[in-house]
Amino acid sequence: MKDILIISNYYPPEKGAAANRIEQLALKLDQNGYNVSVISPLPNYPKGELFPEYKNRFSVTEKIQNITLKRLWIYPSNSSNIFKRIVSTLSFSTTLFFYLLFSKIPKKVIVQSPPLLLSFTAVLALWLRRKKIILNVSDLWPTAAIELGVLKKNSISHKFLLFIERFIYRKANHIFGQSNEIIDHIHSIFPEKKCFLYRNYPDHFIENRLEEKQNLSEPIKLFYAGLLGVAQGVFELIQELDLKNLNIELHIFGDGAEKNQILNFLEKNQTEKIIFHGMLERNVLHEILQNLDIALVPLKTRIYGSVPSKIFEYSALGFPVLYFGGGEGENIVEENNLGWVVPVEDFKNLNDTLKQISEFGKEEIQIMKKTIFLHAKSHFSLDEQMKKLIENNAF
Repeated sequence: MKDILIISNYYPPEKGAAANRIEQLALKLDQNGYNVSVISPLPNYPKGELFPEYKNRFSVTEKIQNITLKRLWIYPSNSSNIFKRIVSTLSFSTTLFFYLLFSKIPKKVIVQSPPLLLSFTAVLALWLRRKKIILNVSDLWPTAAIELGVLKKNSISHKFLLFIERFIYRKANHIFGQSNEIIDHIHSIFPEKKCFLYRNYPDHFIENRLEEKQNLSEPIKLFYAGLLGVAQGVFELIQELDLKNLNIELHIFGDGAEKNQILNFLEKNQTEKIIFHGMLERNVLHEILQNLDIALVPLKTRIYGSVPSKIFEYSALGFPVLYFGGGEGENIVEENNLGWVVPVEDFKNLNDTLKQISEFGKEEIQIMKKTIFLHAKSHFSLDEQMKKLIENNAF
């Protein structure tokens, strides 16, 4: 049996797209005959505190769904204080570095990036031990940090992160990129580097829900489910929405840095048309979503290289997508007829599109759901993607 290790900053029972996609990668490799192990921090995301069952532990080894999990110590924090965040990242990076240097690990290792500092630590230790390094790049940092306005171009921090970025690309044996833009960026620095496109396709296709009769007299139910962070810009979005005279309501599921701002805004501006549900378990969320209609996928700004995995996840559940993020994700929605596209940060256009959707009606949306589900099932197959990657010796 072929041994392979995955290093990630997130893994279930933590919630969110990052943890879910790494779990899917691990499970698919296991199904294809690999002996898979994962190293991650003790679970602490998104609240920035250790889950109760992992408190007062330095490390935990466990086996879940045939995946061997090694969870290492971290000083957890989701504080807005940059010093505390750096200390948190350094704590796990340091623990990880010494673990990789002195422990028995497989010859092949997949390293998730970002976070950049974590991937740098892992790649450095693995390079010193002459392991085969497969870098899985989900977002481009520090490029994304510049576009989000959290990092100043040509600052000392920016130059340091550019050095790290180039180091991990150089030392990787080959690289997975979740978008063509990521691969183009890497090739602009290292033209000869072997890269593979690895989309964040889901591993669920729930067909029965499409046959359920919907109450056509109810409003069209738009929903956002995911991280409530700076990059998504949900707080700004709800301030700009004009649902007053529309047959639409918005349901919000999730947690994150903007949660309290959202709750305070909704308390001061009470409306029956925006409903906040908080964070739910993934299986519970999918059950509730069966009664909703359209997935909202926003980004605060157009981030080069970013393709939200929600596009594929919700298509596989049969949901039309209202995409509000620009970039390659916009092209995917348009080319596959997955729903509606609005230019990023164009709130007037967003409200005009919502007006069109309100007039569109629930019956037409039900027809869209079936068409999108069938398209996703045939075009966004994780099993087919894994099969091709294995055939091309990507692992």
